[in-house]
Amino acid sequence: MYDSKLNGTAEYGTTHAPSLVATPNSRSARIKTRTWMARATSSVATIASAALMAATLTACSPSQAPQTMEVTAGGRTFTCRLAINEAARDQGLGGVASLGPNEGMIFAFPDSEPHNFWMRRCIMDLDIAFIDPLGIVTAVHTMKAEELQRPDESEADYFARLKKYPSLAPAQFVLEVAPGTLEPLGVRRGSRIEFDRDLLKRLAE
Repeated sequence: MYDSKLNGTAEYGTTHAPSLVATPNSRSARIKTRTWMARATSSVATIASAALMAATLTACSPSQAPQTMEVTAGGRTFTCRLAINEAARDQGLGGVASLGPNEGMIFAFPDSEPHNFWMRRCIMDLDIAFIDPLGIVTAVHTMKAEELQRPDESEADYFARLKKYPSLAPAQFVLEVAPGTLEPLGVRRGSRIEFDRDLLKRLAE
């Protein structure tokens, strides 16, 4: 489609160029020819810009989001599942019984805000690092698994008794890995964690 549009523009210009020129060597003819060439160039640039924008939007659409992303913290690279929408963030690692030494989950939010995480439906301890939009850690915690919701316990009562772990400052991303992982790697408040932040910002919803 892109190539055919460019060819169509060029053919249109070639077909109609003689009608712009009364005397091929005259100054008027040269000015008109330059004007036509400028318009043709502008049309090509507009088409190319539109094609690039369409390709960018398609590449970043949530439906084509990657399933995992590499995240490097303290010199170790983790292959992390993505939690980029409300449903995935709510589920988190709830129900997951174990993580490998180089596995984890990276959460992304549409905006940078103060956050609290808790261990709802979680059956294993987790290390957590809150991360600001620049990739700087704002807080690190080891979150402990808690008793699951009892049959006679309301959702409100269950939520009220869960310990809350704060980001301590506005954060846009959250890394969760196996317990006891981050401290030995020297990951603490002020550390930098490397991953494709720009992509996650575009995908977060």
